[in-house]
Amino acid sequence: MVDISKIIQGKKLTELDVQIVQYIIDNIDHVLQKGVREIAKENYTSPATVIRLSKKLGYTGFVDMYYQLLPLIKKVEVSQSGDIEDFLQISQTDFLSHNTLEEIETFIRKVLNHEQRYIFIYATGFSAIAGEYLYKKLLVLGRKTIFASATDSVGVFENNLEDIGALVVISKSGETQTVMDKLHAAKEHRVFTASFTKETENRIAELSDLNFKILDQNKLDDRNMLPNSFFPRLLLLFEFILKQYVENLGSNQNRKK
Repeated sequence: MVDISKIIQGKKLTELDVQIVQYIIDNIDHVLQKGVREIAKENYTSPATVIRLSKKLGYTGFVDMYYQLLPLIKKVEVSQSGDIEDFLQISQTDFLSHNTLEEIETFIRKVLNHEQRYIFIYATGFSAIAGEYLYKKLLVLGRKTIFASATDSVGVFENNLEDIGALVVISKSGETQTVMDKLHAAKEHRVFTASFTKETENRIAELSDLNFKILDQNKLDDRNMLPNSFFPRLLLLFEFILKQYVENLGSNQNRKK
């Protein structure tokens, strides 16, 4: 099952555009052979509409759109047939292939080392479960932290902006609108922002001052229905960052003695 919401989210598409996107996905094995004219004919529109759609989605043309969408769609359609050990295997290399130790140190300095102001964590859906985990970890480490999700009033964030030192957001897709709204508000108040998203390009990563990338094996599975190690990897990345943080605290204390 392919959820097209993350493909079209944030794009100014007409109902016909959405219909064509769905048609292309449903017929991904044949649309390249059909070509723009046949796709347009079967959707009762013009070839120019199909070309314009590809550019609205950020591609250079129809062929570029096809080859960009193909691996994403096939990744969702194909059942998890890989080796069990490969699926469960996670190493430090997985984190550092998309992120750097310097970025982790920046997160520690800009987020975790805030002592007078609050760290605000925001996430929705499955990401909110991971957000609450990070929230509780920071509380037991003595960090002043607030956690909110989509079910909380917007006032929880807006009414505390003056006391927030850093905003941390989590979004598997990197396209969640309510998360982007929080990032825009934080930017306006010059609050440092850090995000955790999938590893490919996304708007939340672009908006954030600091972005951590986690491998998402099913990038179009917006409902998180398929097996995916994204969230286990995310939690392990949290632990890896906190490990560096605790070690830094120990080193600083030793220097003071």
